[in-house]
Amino acid sequence: MQVSAPEPRYVSPTLRDRIGRIWVPVFIDGKGPLRLVLDTGATRSALTQAAVARLGLEIDPKRTVMLRGTTGSARAPIVKARTVEVGDLLATRQTLVVVEDAFGGAEGVLATTALDDRRILADFKRDRIEITRSKGRTAPPGFTVLPIKLLDRYVPWVEASVGGVRVKAVIDTGSQQTIGTPALRAALIAKRREMAGRDEDVIGVTGDVQAGRSVASPRILLGNISVRNARINFVDLPIFERWRLSDEPALMIGMDVLGVLDTLVIDYHRRELQIRSATR
Repeated sequence: MQVSAPEPRYVSPTLRDRIGRIWVPVFIDGKGPLRLVLDTGATRSALTQAAVARLGLEIDPKRTVMLRGTTGSARAPIVKARTVEVGDLLATRQTLVVVEDAFGGAEGVLATTALDDRRILADFKRDRIEITRSKGRTAPPGFTVLPIKLLDRYVPWVEASVGGVRVKAVIDTGSQQTIGTPALRAALIAKRREMAGRDEDVIGVTGDVQAGRSVASPRILLGNISVRNARINFVDLPIFERWRLSDEPALMIGMDVLGVLDTLVIDYHRRELQIRSATR
């Protein structure tokens, strides 16, 4: 299966001058593949207006849905697809939200709402993405395994720590930035952590903009894997309120951090995050 797009085709690592991405080849009504961003923080899949036109799908003029993004909510038009095919998954009678942009040059966003018994593997070193039915197997040697819990039934989070502060860490492959709650910032200040930084906005899929303060992060620990030299943008986002995380130390880990790993596996059937640190 090939994707018609500039290299890398499937996953790109986070490097000094580029934030990584996970792109998934998706067939809609047998046409494609389309290049969609895999977004574990999304609860609705979406297509850009250009992709809708290319596929010849008709926008329903009488119906809209509430699109709840990271930075806000907005009514959005929809299209109906007979089939959505990715990996060994074939979903029928799907409703897709239409958006103006999906960021990163993608043609849309693939949510993980239909992947409750699936296993996602993103190999940043080999530019490889696999979405298959989970066989319930344990992680290979060399992987750190963290149990996941789900927000909104589909959004995975794990227990982690930032600078010695225990946090709930949402795994959000659709976000470029790692974003923290004001409660996490306050907890780090209480530990006498340096919180000087720079202003940095967050722009969501709905187009809403939220002002944040980006600071150099102390060490982020995911199990026994340590991530250094990252940044956290502290923003009081509406999505944190929706997830009921606003009043506690919490983190939305984006691709700026996830993309420095060697391999990322989310096994929804086993409820596990399986990660291997990069050796490059």
